[in-house]
Amino acid sequence: MSTFQTGILADLPQQAIFIEFALKPNGDAQAVLDDLSLLDVDEKIVFGLGQGLISAVGKTIDGLRAFPALSGPGCEVPTTQASLWCWLRGSDRGKLFHQARQIALGFEKQLRISKITNCYKYSNGLDLSGYEDGTENPTEDAAVKAAIVSPSMGDLAGSSFVAVQNWLHDFDVLDDLPIAETDDIIGRRKLDNEEFEEAPVSAHVKRTAQETFDPEAFVVRRSMPWSEGLEGGFMFIAFGATLNSYEAQLKRMAGLEDGIVDGLFKFTTPISGSYFWCPPVNEQGHLDLTALK
Repeated sequence: MSTFQTGILADLPQQAIFIEFALKPNGDAQAVLDDLSLLDVDEKIVFGLGQGLISAVGKTIDGLRAFPALSGPGCEVPTTQASLWCWLRGSDRGKLFHQARQIALGFEKQLRISKITNCYKYSNGLDLSGYEDGTENPTEDAAVKAAIVSPSMGDLAGSSFVAVQNWLHDFDVLDDLPIAETDDIIGRRKLDNEEFEEAPVSAHVKRTAQETFDPEAFVVRRSMPWSEGLEGGFMFIAFGATLNSYEAQLKRMAGLEDGIVDGLFKFTTPISGSYFWCPPVNEQGHLDLTALK
């Protein structure tokens, strides 16, 4: 019996590397899938397959699509859809480096790296802005329901869908904003992470309140900070039993629902965006690709 990739709902690691691959012009998509089916998958690694890789072998996954490019009032949300996504999780950055290199070498005939991002846990789970992410995450059985496809869904049971976005923060803007204003942007107090009712309608917590959508749009966020040189931001990760939940949140953030743009856009900008299908894992600890056969 297959189950979900355990890294999806495991606690966030101290260190992580996110790798996105693109299929080469003459790359063999079936060879990639064959190689993937032989890899050992445990809580230290999560794989996601993009629509392009799956369609290249003449298959489809119900509910999977490319990440949409959106334009809202004064904001842009780009798409940089990749073919394959890998999340390496651990505590030793050096070991993760060598693991990432081995995975890249294993796929180098068919895939090229389109994006690689080193992430880490900051101050026990904060974003580099100083605010906590994922406070409203569902837990335990509710997390499984939100992030994992139901057993009633046949070959898709135990799989998940994930939205992956890299956000670049403008720390000069953050430095100039008074805490009261950044609190209004987030809708929570930085001091104690308490949500406050008097936050403006553009506050992030109000824009993305999962229970306010119809249907409710619950996802499990597993985001982590990243930095390179003096630039940094947030690698946003949201797992769902369907992509519809996150896409509904994203459209509201961009003001497409009511013209009100999420306050986050005042200090941070999305610079990438991809959707992936995360297959279940079989009893041998390998990705179960039955849904593609």
